[in-house]
Amino acid sequence: MTVPSVARDSRAERSSAADPDHTQAPPVLAVRGLWKVFGPKADSVVGSTLPRAELKARTGCVAAVRDVSFEVRRGEMFVVMGLSGSGKSTLVRCLTRLIEPTAGEILLDGEDVRRADERRLRELRRHRIAMVFQHFGLLPHRCVLDNVAFGLEIRGVAKPDRYARAREVIGLVGLGGFENSYPDQLSGGMQQRVGLARALAADPDVLLFDEPFSALDPLIRREMQNEVIRLHREVGKTMIFITHDLSEALKLGDRILIMRDGELVQVGTPDQVVGAPADDYVRDFVSDVPRSHVLTLRWIMREPQPGDDLDGPVLGPDVVIRDAVRAVLSAERPVRVVDGERLLGVVTSAEILEVIAGEQR
Repeated sequence: MTVPSVARDSRAERSSAADPDHTQAPPVLAVRGLWKVFGPKADSVVGSTLPRAELKARTGCVAAVRDVSFEVRRGEMFVVMGLSGSGKSTLVRCLTRLIEPTAGEILLDGEDVRRADERRLRELRRHRIAMVFQHFGLLPHRCVLDNVAFGLEIRGVAKPDRYARAREVIGLVGLGGFENSYPDQLSGGMQQRVGLARALAADPDVLLFDEPFSALDPLIRREMQNEVIRLHREVGKTMIFITHDLSEALKLGDRILIMRDGELVQVGTPDQVVGAPADDYVRDFVSDVPRSHVLTLRWIMREPQPGDDLDGPVLGPDVVIRDAVRAVLSAERPVRVVDGERLLGVVTSAEILEVIAGEQR
Protein backbone atom coordinates (compact mmCIF):
# COMPACT_ATOMS: atom_id res chain seq x y z
CA MET A 1 0.00 0.00 0.00
CA THR A 2 1.33 3.42 -0.90
CA VAL A 3 0.53 6.03 1.72
CA PRO A 4 1.47 9.63 0.97
CA SER A 5 3.48 11.36 3.65
CA VAL A 6 1.46 14.35 4.82
CA ALA A 7 2.93 16.09 7.84
CA ARG A 8 0.52 16.32 10.76
CA ASP A 9 1.32 19.99 11.27
CA SER A 10 0.02 20.71 7.74
CA ARG A 11 -3.34 19.19 8.76
CA ALA A 12 -3.30 21.30 11.89
CA GLU A 13 -2.75 24.38 9.75
CA ARG A 14 -5.80 23.48 7.63
CA SER A 15 -8.02 23.24 10.69
CA SER A 16 -6.66 26.21 12.58
CA ALA A 17 -7.08 28.41 9.50
CA ALA A 18 -10.82 28.09 9.99
CA ASP A 19 -10.82 28.12 13.78
CA PRO A 20 -7.59 29.14 15.55
CA ASP A 21 -8.81 27.42 18.75
CA HIS A 22 -10.63 24.56 17.08
CA THR A 23 -9.62 21.97 19.68
CA GLN A 24 -11.29 24.00 22.46
CA ALA A 25 -14.35 25.37 20.62
CA PRO A 26 -17.72 23.59 20.83
CA PRO A 27 -18.15 21.00 18.08
CA VAL A 28 -20.04 22.06 14.98
CA LEU A 29 -21.59 18.57 14.88
CA ALA A 30 -22.20 16.21 17.80
CA VAL A 31 -23.72 12.76 17.31
CA ARG A 32 -25.01 11.00 20.41
CA GLY A 33 -26.11 7.37 20.61
CA LEU A 34 -27.18 7.15 16.97
CA TRP A 35 -29.02 4.03 15.80
CA LYS A 36 -30.45 3.09 12.43
CA VAL A 37 -32.36 -0.18 12.35
CA PHE A 38 -34.00 -1.54 9.21
CA GLY A 39 -36.86 -3.98 9.66
CA PRO A 40 -40.10 -4.57 11.60
CA LYS A 41 -40.47 -3.02 15.06
CA ALA A 42 -37.12 -1.29 14.69
CA ASP A 43 -37.54 0.69 17.92
CA SER A 44 -37.57 -2.52 19.96
CA VAL A 45 -34.09 -3.42 18.68
CA VAL A 46 -32.43 -0.21 19.94
CA GLY A 47 -30.01 -1.13 22.72
CA SER A 48 -29.60 -4.74 21.65
CA THR A 49 -26.11 -6.21 22.04
CA LEU A 50 -26.77 -9.24 19.83
CA PRO A 51 -24.30 -9.75 16.97
CA ARG A 52 -25.64 -8.60 13.62
CA ALA A 53 -26.29 -12.11 12.21
CA GLU A 54 -28.05 -13.31 15.36
CA LEU A 55 -30.12 -10.12 15.56
CA LYS A 56 -31.26 -10.62 11.96
CA ALA A 57 -32.16 -14.26 12.61
CA ARG A 58 -34.16 -13.48 15.77
CA THR A 59 -35.91 -10.26 14.82
CA GLY A 60 -35.67 -9.87 11.05
CA CYS A 61 -33.97 -6.50 11.64
CA VAL A 62 -30.59 -5.19 10.56
CA ALA A 63 -28.84 -2.67 12.80
CA ALA A 64 -26.91 -0.67 10.19
CA VAL A 65 -25.72 1.91 12.74
CA ARG A 66 -25.40 0.88 16.40
CA ASP A 67 -25.01 3.39 19.22
CA VAL A 68 -22.49 5.62 17.40
CA SER A 69 -21.30 8.81 19.12
CA PHE A 70 -18.68 11.31 17.94
CA GLU A 71 -17.99 15.02 17.55
CA VAL A 72 -16.67 17.00 14.59
CA ARG A 73 -14.75 20.20 15.27
CA ARG A 74 -15.28 23.34 13.27
CA GLY A 75 -12.91 23.46 10.31
CA GLU A 76 -11.95 19.80 10.65
CA MET A 77 -11.56 17.18 7.93
CA PHE A 78 -13.25 14.20 9.61
CA VAL A 79 -13.08 10.88 7.77
CA VAL A 80 -15.45 7.95 8.34
CA MET A 81 -14.10 4.72 6.91
CA GLY A 82 -14.94 1.05 6.86
CA LEU A 83 -15.44 -1.86 4.53
CA SER A 84 -18.60 -2.43 2.52
CA GLY A 85 -21.51 -3.05 4.87
CA SER A 86 -19.88 -1.31 7.83
CA GLY A 87 -22.63 1.33 7.98
CA LYS A 88 -20.59 4.38 6.99
CA SER A 89 -22.83 5.54 4.12
CA THR A 90 -25.97 4.94 6.20
CA LEU A 91 -24.39 7.01 8.95
CA VAL A 92 -23.67 10.01 6.73
CA ARG A 93 -27.18 9.91 5.25
CA CYS A 94 -28.64 9.92 8.76
CA LEU A 95 -26.85 13.20 9.48
CA THR A 96 -29.20 15.04 7.10
CA ARG A 97 -32.07 12.58 7.53
CA LEU A 98 -31.91 11.37 3.95
CA ILE A 99 -32.26 8.18 5.95
CA GLU A 100 -34.36 8.65 9.09
CA PRO A 101 -32.47 7.56 12.23
CA THR A 102 -34.16 5.17 14.64
CA ALA A 103 -32.74 6.71 17.82
CA GLY A 104 -30.15 9.19 19.06
CA GLU A 105 -29.29 12.85 18.65
CA ILE A 106 -27.68 14.79 15.79
CA LEU A 107 -26.73 18.22 17.09
CA LEU A 108 -25.72 20.88 14.56
CA ASP A 109 -24.38 23.79 16.63
CA GLY A 110 -26.60 22.53 19.43
CA GLU A 111 -29.78 22.17 17.34
CA ASP A 112 -31.12 18.62 17.17
CA VAL A 113 -31.62 17.84 13.48
CA ARG A 114 -33.94 14.96 14.42
CA ARG A 115 -36.42 17.39 15.96
CA ALA A 116 -36.59 19.64 12.88
CA ASP A 117 -39.91 19.72 11.04
CA GLU A 118 -40.00 19.41 7.24
CA ARG A 119 -39.67 23.14 6.66
CA ARG A 120 -36.74 23.53 9.04
CA LEU A 121 -35.06 20.44 7.60
CA ARG A 122 -35.24 21.92 4.09
CA GLU A 123 -33.64 25.09 5.40
CA LEU A 124 -30.80 23.13 7.01
CA ARG A 125 -30.16 21.21 3.79
CA ARG A 126 -30.25 24.36 1.65
CA HIS A 127 -28.17 26.62 3.87
CA ARG A 128 -26.07 24.71 6.38
CA ILE A 129 -25.22 21.23 5.07
CA ALA A 130 -24.32 20.22 1.51
CA MET A 131 -23.50 16.79 0.14
CA VAL A 132 -21.23 15.53 -2.64
CA PHE A 133 -22.17 12.05 -3.84
CA GLN A 134 -20.25 9.33 -5.67
CA HIS A 135 -22.65 9.71 -8.60
CA PHE A 136 -22.48 13.33 -9.62
CA GLY A 137 -26.21 13.86 -10.22
CA LEU A 138 -25.64 16.68 -12.70
CA LEU A 139 -28.53 17.92 -14.83
CA PRO A 140 -27.57 16.84 -18.37
CA HIS A 141 -29.56 19.56 -20.12
CA ARG A 142 -27.90 22.35 -18.14
CA CYS A 143 -24.44 23.79 -18.66
CA VAL A 144 -21.80 23.89 -15.93
CA LEU A 145 -22.78 27.40 -14.85
CA ASP A 146 -26.45 26.47 -14.47
CA ASN A 147 -25.63 23.22 -12.67
CA VAL A 148 -23.47 25.04 -10.13
CA ALA A 149 -26.08 27.77 -9.65
CA PHE A 150 -28.98 25.31 -9.33
CA GLY A 151 -29.05 25.19 -5.53
CA LEU A 152 -29.06 28.97 -5.33
CA GLU A 153 -31.88 29.06 -7.88
CA ILE A 154 -33.92 26.76 -5.64
CA ARG A 155 -33.25 29.17 -2.77
CA GLY A 156 -34.69 32.02 -4.83
CA VAL A 157 -31.40 33.93 -5.23
CA ALA A 158 -31.59 36.52 -8.02
CA LYS A 159 -30.05 35.42 -11.31
CA PRO A 160 -27.17 37.96 -11.39
CA ASP A 161 -26.21 37.08 -7.81
CA ARG A 162 -26.36 33.32 -8.25
CA TYR A 163 -24.37 33.45 -11.48
CA ALA A 164 -21.75 35.66 -9.85
CA ARG A 165 -21.39 33.16 -6.99
CA ALA A 166 -21.35 30.21 -9.41
CA ARG A 167 -18.54 31.78 -11.46
CA GLU A 168 -16.59 32.39 -8.27
CA VAL A 169 -16.67 28.75 -7.14
CA ILE A 170 -16.15 27.43 -10.69
CA GLY A 171 -12.87 29.31 -10.67
CA LEU A 172 -12.11 28.00 -7.18
CA VAL A 173 -12.36 24.35 -8.31
CA GLY A 174 -10.30 24.94 -11.45
CA LEU A 175 -13.05 24.86 -14.08
CA GLY A 176 -12.70 28.41 -15.38
CA GLY A 177 -13.46 28.46 -19.10
CA PHE A 178 -15.91 25.53 -18.91
CA GLU A 179 -18.93 27.51 -17.72
CA ASN A 180 -20.88 26.86 -20.94
CA SER A 181 -19.92 23.20 -21.34
CA TYR A 182 -22.42 20.40 -20.70
CA PRO A 183 -21.82 17.38 -18.43
CA ASP A 184 -21.41 14.91 -21.32
CA GLN A 185 -18.56 17.06 -22.63
CA LEU A 186 -16.57 16.68 -19.39
CA SER A 187 -14.37 13.93 -17.98
CA GLY A 188 -15.36 12.13 -14.79
CA GLY A 189 -12.98 14.21 -12.72
CA MET A 190 -14.31 17.44 -14.20
CA GLN A 191 -17.90 16.34 -13.53
CA GLN A 192 -17.00 15.69 -9.91
CA ARG A 193 -15.51 19.19 -9.73
CA VAL A 194 -18.86 20.54 -10.92
CA GLY A 195 -20.57 18.60 -8.12
CA LEU A 196 -18.09 20.01 -5.63
CA ALA A 197 -18.61 23.55 -6.94
CA ARG A 198 -22.39 23.13 -6.67
CA ALA A 199 -22.02 22.17 -3.01
CA LEU A 200 -19.61 25.04 -2.29
CA ALA A 201 -21.86 27.60 -4.01
CA ALA A 202 -24.38 27.32 -1.17
CA ASP A 203 -21.64 28.29 1.32
CA PRO A 204 -22.66 25.56 3.80
CA ASP A 205 -21.23 25.15 7.29
CA VAL A 206 -20.65 21.43 6.75
CA LEU A 207 -19.75 19.53 3.56
CA LEU A 208 -20.50 15.80 3.43
CA PHE A 209 -18.69 13.58 0.92
CA ASP A 210 -20.07 10.06 0.34
CA GLU A 211 -17.25 8.13 -1.37
CA PRO A 212 -17.08 10.82 -4.07
CA PHE A 213 -13.99 9.52 -5.85
CA SER A 214 -14.47 5.74 -5.78
CA ALA A 215 -15.72 5.64 -9.39
CA LEU A 216 -12.74 7.61 -10.73
CA ASP A 217 -9.57 6.10 -12.14
CA PRO A 218 -6.52 6.21 -9.82
CA LEU A 219 -4.80 9.23 -11.38
CA ILE A 220 -7.94 11.39 -11.36
CA ARG A 221 -8.78 10.16 -7.88
CA ARG A 222 -5.37 11.30 -6.57
CA GLU A 223 -5.85 14.64 -8.31
CA MET A 224 -9.26 15.11 -6.69
CA GLN A 225 -7.89 14.18 -3.26
CA ASN A 226 -5.27 16.90 -3.63
CA GLU A 227 -7.99 19.29 -4.79
CA VAL A 228 -10.06 18.64 -1.67
CA ILE A 229 -7.00 19.23 0.53
CA ARG A 230 -6.35 22.51 -1.28
CA LEU A 231 -9.96 23.63 -0.99
CA HIS A 232 -10.08 22.67 2.67
CA ARG A 233 -7.03 24.80 3.30
CA GLU A 234 -8.42 27.74 1.33
CA VAL A 235 -12.08 27.82 2.36
CA GLY A 236 -11.77 26.28 5.83
CA LYS A 237 -15.05 24.34 5.67
CA THR A 238 -15.90 21.55 8.06
CA MET A 239 -15.79 18.39 5.95
CA ILE A 240 -16.98 14.86 6.69
CA PHE A 241 -15.57 12.40 4.16
CA ILE A 242 -16.76 8.79 3.72
CA THR A 243 -14.38 6.24 2.21
CA HIS A 244 -13.53 2.54 2.23
CA ASP A 245 -9.93 3.28 1.24
CA LEU A 246 -7.42 3.43 4.10
CA SER A 247 -4.75 5.30 2.14
CA GLU A 248 -7.35 7.94 1.20
CA ALA A 249 -8.41 8.25 4.85
CA LEU A 250 -4.82 8.65 6.03
CA LYS A 251 -4.10 11.26 3.37
CA LEU A 252 -7.19 13.41 3.96
CA GLY A 253 -8.18 13.03 7.58
CA ASP A 254 -7.41 15.24 10.55
CA ARG A 255 -9.16 12.44 12.43
CA ILE A 256 -10.52 9.08 11.30
CA LEU A 257 -13.54 7.14 12.59
CA ILE A 258 -13.39 3.43 11.79
CA MET A 259 -16.62 1.42 11.62
CA ARG A 260 -17.34 -2.30 11.57
CA ASP A 261 -20.78 -3.95 11.45
CA GLY A 262 -22.46 -0.64 12.23
CA GLU A 263 -20.38 0.07 15.31
CA LEU A 264 -17.65 2.59 16.03
CA VAL A 265 -14.34 0.80 16.54
CA GLN A 266 -11.88 3.68 16.91
CA VAL A 267 -11.62 7.44 16.49
CA GLY A 268 -8.24 9.11 16.27
CA THR A 269 -5.69 10.98 14.23
CA PRO A 270 -4.00 9.00 11.45
CA ASP A 271 -0.89 8.46 13.59
CA GLN A 272 -3.04 7.27 16.52
CA VAL A 273 -4.88 4.78 14.32
CA VAL A 274 -1.61 3.39 12.91
CA GLY A 275 0.46 3.69 16.07
CA ALA A 276 -2.12 2.59 18.66
CA PRO A 277 -4.84 0.50 16.96
CA ALA A 278 -7.83 -0.12 19.24
CA ASP A 279 -8.14 -3.85 18.52
CA ASP A 280 -7.03 -6.67 16.24
CA TYR A 281 -9.45 -5.54 13.52
CA VAL A 282 -7.81 -2.12 13.24
CA ARG A 283 -4.37 -3.65 13.71
CA ASP A 284 -4.93 -5.93 10.70
CA PHE A 285 -6.39 -3.01 8.75
CA VAL A 286 -3.24 -0.90 9.15
CA SER A 287 -0.68 -3.72 9.11
CA ASP A 288 0.55 -2.90 5.61
CA VAL A 289 0.90 0.83 6.21
CA PRO A 290 4.56 1.97 6.37
CA ARG A 291 4.75 3.45 9.88
CA SER A 292 7.40 5.98 8.88
CA HIS A 293 4.93 7.49 6.39
CA VAL A 294 2.31 8.22 9.05
CA LEU A 295 3.80 8.29 12.55
CA THR A 296 5.35 11.50 13.81
CA LEU A 297 8.40 12.15 15.95
CA ARG A 298 6.14 12.09 19.02
CA TRP A 299 5.98 8.31 18.65
CA ILE A 300 9.72 7.63 18.66
CA MET A 301 11.32 10.45 20.66
CA ARG A 302 12.94 9.51 23.99
CA GLU A 303 13.80 11.35 27.16
CA PRO A 304 17.17 13.16 27.09
CA GLN A 305 19.83 11.17 28.92
CA PRO A 306 22.94 12.27 30.81
CA GLY A 307 25.68 12.84 28.26
CA ASP A 308 23.31 13.85 25.44
CA ASP A 309 24.55 16.93 23.63
CA LEU A 310 21.45 19.14 23.53
CA ASP A 311 22.84 21.65 21.06
CA GLY A 312 21.64 19.66 18.04
CA PRO A 313 19.09 20.60 15.38
CA VAL A 314 15.44 21.22 16.26
CA LEU A 315 12.32 19.64 14.75
CA GLY A 316 8.66 19.84 15.70
CA PRO A 317 6.85 16.89 17.29
CA ASP A 318 4.36 16.61 14.43
CA VAL A 319 6.94 16.08 11.70
CA VAL A 320 6.34 12.74 9.98
CA ILE A 321 9.21 10.29 10.52
CA ARG A 322 9.90 9.86 6.81
CA ASP A 323 10.29 13.60 6.42
CA ALA A 324 12.79 13.69 9.30
CA VAL A 325 15.06 10.85 8.17
CA ARG A 326 17.64 12.94 6.35
CA ALA A 327 17.88 15.58 9.08
CA VAL A 328 18.25 13.02 11.87
CA LEU A 329 20.70 10.69 10.12
CA SER A 330 22.94 13.57 9.05
CA ALA A 331 22.98 15.21 12.50
CA GLU A 332 26.08 14.75 14.66
CA ARG A 333 24.03 15.36 17.84
CA PRO A 334 20.59 14.19 18.95
CA VAL A 335 17.81 16.11 17.23
CA ARG A 336 15.74 18.02 19.77
CA VAL A 337 11.98 17.67 19.51
CA VAL A 338 10.61 21.03 20.61
CA ASP A 339 7.09 22.41 21.02
CA GLY A 340 7.44 26.18 21.20
CA GLU A 341 10.23 26.62 23.71
CA ARG A 342 9.54 23.35 25.55
CA LEU A 343 11.87 20.40 24.99
CA LEU A 344 9.75 17.25 24.62
CA GLY A 345 12.47 14.74 23.86
CA VAL A 346 15.24 13.80 21.46
CA VAL A 347 15.52 11.57 18.41
CA THR A 348 18.70 9.92 17.14
CA SER A 349 19.55 7.67 14.22
CA ALA A 350 18.88 4.65 16.47
CA GLU A 351 15.17 5.45 16.76
CA ILE A 352 14.86 6.21 13.04
CA LEU A 353 16.64 3.01 11.98
CA GLU A 354 14.52 0.91 14.32
CA VAL A 355 11.35 2.09 12.54
CA ILE A 356 12.83 1.48 9.10
CA ALA A 357 14.07 -1.99 10.08
CA GLY A 358 10.62 -2.84 11.41
CA GLU A 359 9.07 -1.92 8.07
CA GLN A 360 11.53 -4.09 6.21
CA ARG A 361 10.73 -7.05 8.48
